[in-house]
Amino acid sequence: MPVVDSTAGPIWYLQRGNGVPLVMVHGAGGTARHWGYQLSGLKESASALALDLPGHGRSPGPPPRTISDAGKLLLQWMDALHLPQAVLMGHSMGGAIVQWLALNAPERLLGLILVATGARLRVAPTILEGISQDFAATTQLITQLSYRPATPPAIIAQAVAELRTMPPAVLHNDYAACDAWDAMTRVSAITVPTLILVGEQDRMTPLKYSQWLHERIAGSQLVIIPAAGHMVMVEQADIVNRTIGAWLSAVILPTIRYNSSGN
Repeated sequence: MPVVDSTAGPIWYLQRGNGVPLVMVHGAGGTARHWGYQLSGLKESASALALDLPGHGRSPGPPPRTISDAGKLLLQWMDALHLPQAVLMGHSMGGAIVQWLALNAPERLLGLILVATGARLRVAPTILEGISQDFAATTQLITQLSYRPATPPAIIAQAVAELRTMPPAVLHNDYAACDAWDAMTRVSAITVPTLILVGEQDRMTPLKYSQWLHERIAGSQLVIIPAAGHMVMVEQADIVNRTIGAWLSAVILPTIRYNSSGN
């Protein structure tokens, strides 16, 4: 079980494959497990790494209080792995974290993949207050909103059970960090190659969030995934993986080869 040390304690991660370094950052209440299909499906085209942020999964914590704190911890983790540059991919809250890095440490990015996220992540009081007041009902609500309406009940039940393993204080902290995140006046400063993925039926970070990012990040590519909600990388893993693999080959690899040639 690979682990690196940070100022917030040990950070656990998974790594699969060889190729372009691709770092995957989970969302609120998530873990590296949410990237399971990408770890297996992209191993031929990338060295895929997925970490548990402190306080999540197998990383004991304490959790980062803000998006910027999480971004600084991610940089520590990359430094510990001697990873000078990588493509950074973030889902939802993780998307905010990798945006922070793209704005504050762009030299560390080969590219940026934003999955079901936004430049501003407002959280309804129903969720923020409900986590403390009625954890069971609120985790049920979060899960139902995270998957498309046609999702089989068994999948929802499994996802609810997994979310409920997260301590309420950590889950509340995640959503409070999301609610405080606002890069709307800065996001147009992102200059690294950017791929934006969103589920057509996303009810947590609706399609308009991704369209807004696409309109302001120069040269970005927006891909709308059909029959998918907020958990698009789980719900339509094959399409997501093919899209990412093609983008890495067409956009990122030529840049790496050009730079390595000394031109």
